[in-house]
Amino acid sequence: MRKMAQYILKKSPALCGEASVQRSKNAVLPMMACCLMTQEPIELCNVPQLTDVDCMAALLTDLGAKVTRQREDVTLCGENLSSWQTDARWVERMRASVLAMGPLLARCGRARMHFPGGCAIGSRPIDLHLKGFAAMGARIELDQGCIEARVDALHGAEIYLDFPSVGATENLMMAAALANGTTVLENAAKEPEIVDLAGLLVRMGAKIDGAGQSRVRIEGRSALYGASYTPMADRIEAGTLMLCAAATGGDVLLRGAEEDALQAVTAKLRECGAEVTGDASGLRVRGGRLRGVDVETLVYPGFPTDLQAPMMALLCRAEGTSILTEHIFEKRFMQVPQLRTMGASIAVRGRNAIVRGVMALHGARVAATDLRAGAALVLAGLTAEGHTTVTDVSHIERGYVDLAGKLNALGAQVVRQE
Repeated sequence: MRKMAQYILKKSPALCGEASVQRSKNAVLPMMACCLMTQEPIELCNVPQLTDVDCMAALLTDLGAKVTRQREDVTLCGENLSSWQTDARWVERMRASVLAMGPLLARCGRARMHFPGGCAIGSRPIDLHLKGFAAMGARIELDQGCIEARVDALHGAEIYLDFPSVGATENLMMAAALANGTTVLENAAKEPEIVDLAGLLVRMGAKIDGAGQSRVRIEGRSALYGASYTPMADRIEAGTLMLCAAATGGDVLLRGAEEDALQAVTAKLRECGAEVTGDASGLRVRGGRLRGVDVETLVYPGFPTDLQAPMMALLCRAEGTSILTEHIFEKRFMQVPQLRTMGASIAVRGRNAIVRGVMALHGARVAATDLRAGAALVLAGLTAEGHTTVTDVSHIERGYVDLAGKLNALGAQVVRQE
């Protein structure tokens, strides 16, 4: 049996220096699915080498697409699709696999997949996706853990999303780009990744107005074409590194970090006592004497749920008491037992976590239970006395390219072991 990789950390000095922010995983994955919508190649530039990207590439390859990587660039061509059924191996590993459904339905008139997996952070039903497809004329069948959708031809529709789901907005926007007529999405997600996906689709020939607003209008086209595109910077990786810099009292410039996409994070770090400045090159974070703050996760432009766990790790050593409220996912306090093992004082009451700052955390052996909880444990390990071992770092490597190496370049001491 293959041994799971782990990180071994020593308490870090103040992180100092510069780091470049990778391209956004959450933007890249739906863009990869766009290759199913055209017979011409899609070129994505500076694509991060992540296990989730590899998983999506494998899923698309099984459908008949050709996926090639040359260094940081990935070319995808869906000219010769051979299947409309996604392989359960990939679907069960990654929730973003559901983003193939809209493109398959629009291109092939049929799509079948198992219910998607991913991090165990709570219920993330795809009913909004399915209701939207049904409104566009698809017939939906649920059978033995599988979803199958069929349609002669998708048609435009007015679709109200009960919740501004990012995945549903992306899936329906892609499907609508090849539907007959006009589709209007009401209460759509506003995340920057939505705007970025629309940017690629428009470059492919789609007609989309209002991306990034609550009302998105898509005029269907009979065909889409090849395009080249560079995805946005990863605001979650940038936010994670910002929190690491602040937690260690460091001084770090994050090149390529986009200030507009990180306003909620920047505001909370300043409220904590850190100094954050931005210019055309990126964001600079200087640590200070940290104090407790209250944080509520919300849909964009609110504080991102993906940074709740790293923020909690930072607040474990801040002065005073903080309350973190998780509004997006009901099981996203998976990091709490592990942080308690390191000496943190955290009480969970439903969707609220009450964090009382302690003088010091101590190193321990802890397990990454999901992607962002794993990042939180790495942050905690940077500030803990002694040695910290974080196991199951495959979760972390789903979303961060060489996190250990990037931290080490800033002065940390992180060793990755198989």
